[in-house]
Parts: sequence; structure tokens; C-alpha cells
Amino acid sequence: MLEIFVLGYCLYFAVSLYTSFMQIGFVKNARGLQAIILDGSKYIEAADYSVEKERLAIVTNFYNFIIFFFWIGFGLSFLDSIIAIESSWIKAIVYVDAFIIINWVLGLPFELYATFKLDKKYGFSNMTPELYIKDTIKSGILFLVFGSAVIGVVSFIITTFNNWWIWGFVFIFAVIILINMLYPVIRDKMFDKFEPLKDKELEEKINNLLSQVGFKSSGVFSVDASKRDNRLNAYFGGLGSTKRVVLFDTLIEKLSHNELLAVLGHELGHFKNGDILKNIAIMGVVMFVFFAIFGNLSDEIFLGLSLNNEPYAIITLFLIFSPILSFFLMPLISLISRHNEYAADEFGSNMQSKQDLVNALLKLANENKSFPLSHPIYIFFYYSHPPLVERFKELGFDVHENSQDALKDSIFSSEVNA
Repeated sequence: MLEIFVLGYCLYFAVSLYTSFMQIGFVKNARGLQAIILDGSKYIEAADYSVEKERLAIVTNFYNFIIFFFWIGFGLSFLDSIIAIESSWIKAIVYVDAFIIINWVLGLPFELYATFKLDKKYGFSNMTPELYIKDTIKSGILFLVFGSAVIGVVSFIITTFNNWWIWGFVFIFAVIILINMLYPVIRDKMFDKFEPLKDKELEEKINNLLSQVGFKSSGVFSVDASKRDNRLNAYFGGLGSTKRVVLFDTLIEKLSHNELLAVLGHELGHFKNGDILKNIAIMGVVMFVFFAIFGNLSDEIFLGLSLNNEPYAIITLFLIFSPILSFFLMPLISLISRHNEYAADEFGSNMQSKQDLVNALLKLANENKSFPLSHPIYIFFYYSHPPLVERFKELGFDVHENSQDALKDSIFSSEVNA
């Protein structure tokens, strides 16, 4: 059975490389076409950024391919041999923590290159070494404290219950829900600076928008995202009483009031259409399937890796192989997601206007240097949102005839409203 998992990883590796190479060739060809959605210079820059990201992805995939065979051929059994701990739950914590930390160290050069070289080259990253170190230390503390506690509880469940995978699923699913509830609070306390909106007129407009659809939140906040990155974004964070509207300071700076309301209207469309609950349900089904698979692994797999069928090995194999299973499930999940995005666009445009939403999407694309065209196979595997060209078509906007004029108009409008 181990051979099946290894074959699955090799297939994942081959498909990832194929999609990256196809995307690079497609974007290079599209780069020479007439610019759409983005203005001329940013169209070229976005194409170059897209190509460089895929080249980095190719190198990373080759590197990870080597690391994968290092772990299954030698590393897992070697790590087992040097961690001689009798207590199964303590060994699981030490072993899995060590596995995650080693993987993080091995992948650190690529993370540093993406953050301090690639993203800075294209004007995204504002990260400083000092801030990066602080973020890393804080994330490490959270992982060692809470991550280790989760590993300990899962290992206890494995050794206590016959059908442990059912109870393990229930526990992990509950943890994920709890993390979603606490995420804004954790970000606020440890990483970002959340502040009430200084623009009280905008805050009133947003609250009126929320009340129209019955969305109750604990407040509307601005977050100092620009200290790390210049990209524009907004999100509804938390669940239940912790729900809040979070606007990146970069978004507030670049978009007019009406454009911001159109973006939030889109997000409220997900709320009104029940997409959040649907996504939680889909995630639950996928996770249940994963636990069913890894909760019934053959002893042959563990023997093939020179490991014991114990919590530390089960959890580690879950961490290694579940991303591969996720990759092949993503096209179906993304297909559902893209359908939901069209419906959310329709809702957001009705809350404001189609022109406001179009103007907002144009600015987001230009500021985030999002290349508007991609190879169909790349869209199939990686796009949770429809391509911008398709979103504009659904909104009745001809990108070939109107994108540049609309961009100029929207920029002029934001300058007037600023």
C-alpha cells in the first residue's frame, strides 16, 4: 500500500510541474498581446511576476520531491531511532514537532527568497528582518504550545479508542472551528494592530450595509497590513460573537467608499448565500474521508518505513500525504467555489452597482499585479475564484473595449472622493 501513496506523490509532482510549465508558456505568449484589465506597464509587470512565481514553484517542487524521498527512505526511521521515549503521547509530540521544525528549516531558503527578494522586487513586501524574526518567534510559540497540545490529545485518542479516527476527526474539526473563531483575536493580540475606522462616514455606510443583510459583527476595523505587504484585501473574520469586518489599510487608501462597499457586498453575498456554512461542511466531509483513510492504514505501510504503528507515525504520515490528497480534490472544490464567486459578484453588484464592483476589481487587479489570463489546466487545479476576464463578462463588462477607460475613470473617481 505504501507504493500507492508513493505513486500518488509522484503523480502529484508530475501534474504540478506540468501545470507550472504550461502556465509559464501561456503567460509568456499572453504577455505580448494587447493589455486587458491592467494598464500597459502593470500588465507586463504582472506577467513577469507570474512567470517568476511559477519558476520558483518548479524549483521548490523539485526540492520537495527530494525531501519527500529523504523522509520515506531514511529520515523517518532515523528520527524514530534517536527519539527513544516510552510514553506514546510524549513521543508523538516530540517526534511530530521535530518533523515539522526540520521541514520548516529545510524550506526556509525559499520562504526568505519569496519574501525578501521576489516580493520586494515587485513592490509587494515591506517586511523587515526584525519584523520577520518577531513574527517567526510568535508563530513558533503558538505552534509549540497549542500545536503540541493538539498532537498530544490526538495521540491520546489514538491509543484510547478503537475507532479513534472518528473521535480524532471530531476533535480536529472542533479545533478548526475554534481557530476560526479566535483568529481575529489572535491576530489582534500578537501580530497586527486593529483599530476602529477613523473614517466615521465610511463606518456608518458599512454598518448600514451589514444591517441590510442581517450580518451582526463585533465591529469594523482597519488593520496595519502595509507594514508587511502592499497588497489590497479585506475579510470577515471570526465566527459567532467574534465576527468582525477587517479592512487592510492599503484597501482603504486605494478604493473609494462605493468601491469598498461593493467589495464588502461581494463578501456579504457569501454570507447571505450560506457559502461559509457550505465551505465548513465540505471541509468536514473531506477531513472525515482523510481520517477514515489514515485511521485504517495497513501495518505494511509502517513496516515499509521501518516505523511502528503508533501515534507519532500515524500523525506524521497524515501530514506528509494529506496535502497530496487535497491537491487532487481541489479541482472539484474549486469548481464549487468559482460558482459561489459568480453568485457573490451578482449580490455585491446589486448592493451597490456593477460599475462600482468592476472599478474595485480593476483596482485590486492593478495594485495586486494579478495577471488576468491563465492556462485552462492551471485554472482547473488552482483557481478558487473565476478568472477576472470571466468575472467581468458576467458583470456585463467588455474587458477588451472598456478596461483602460474604466480604469482611468475609477482612478479619477477615487482621487476626487479622497
